[in-house]
Amino acid sequence: MWDESTGLMLLQGVGESLYMTLVSTVFAYLIGLPIGVFLVTSAKDGIRPRALLFKILDVIVNLTRSIPFLILLVAILPFTRLVTGTTIGSTAAIVPLTLSAAPFIARLVESSLKEVDAGIVEAAQSMGASNFQIVRKVLLPEAKPSLLVGGAIAVTTVLGYSAMAGFVGGGGLGAIATNYGYYRFQNGIMLITVVFLVLIVQIFQGIGMKIAISLDRRK
Repeated sequence: MWDESTGLMLLQGVGESLYMTLVSTVFAYLIGLPIGVFLVTSAKDGIRPRALLFKILDVIVNLTRSIPFLILLVAILPFTRLVTGTTIGSTAAIVPLTLSAAPFIARLVESSLKEVDAGIVEAAQSMGASNFQIVRKVLLPEAKPSLLVGGAIAVTTVLGYSAMAGFVGGGGLGAIATNYGYYRFQNGIMLITVVFLVLIVQIFQGIGMKIAISLDRRK
């Protein structure tokens, strides 16, 4: 069982898992970051309150976050096929991973931006800064450490989702654990995939925390 082909298979699984995780996280941030910013700026105490739009977006984010990943993955199979041309493989898994992670990331961004001292925002407003300038030069820079911690959390969450995607042909370590560890009762393969997943999580969390601490102005 532990021959060269097994090692190559596991390395390929690690590569596919990293590919799905990192690409999905980038796309999810492209969607979730502006949503999170809008939730903060359009809130009742935001720099540009928009009660109706805030309420609509808040409900949408809550609803999409409530859908279990596996159900979402199956439900949007036609959309996944439309975007990628297939529903099997690591590239196809990026679509549901992105859509599932985006609302979660929006909440992480919203929480991070809310931690910024309101006095700093008020000072920027008194100096005549526009709303865009406040977001770009005040909110995002001041929340950078918290955003990085949230980014590490997002990556590890998406990694967990990618492992679940393996149960329906998503590829990566999840597919290896399913096809060999579960269906073929090869407990050794199952164990090594778990070890790899734990190591990847610890690496991403460690890197994210170190960068966040180094950028924290309060230290």
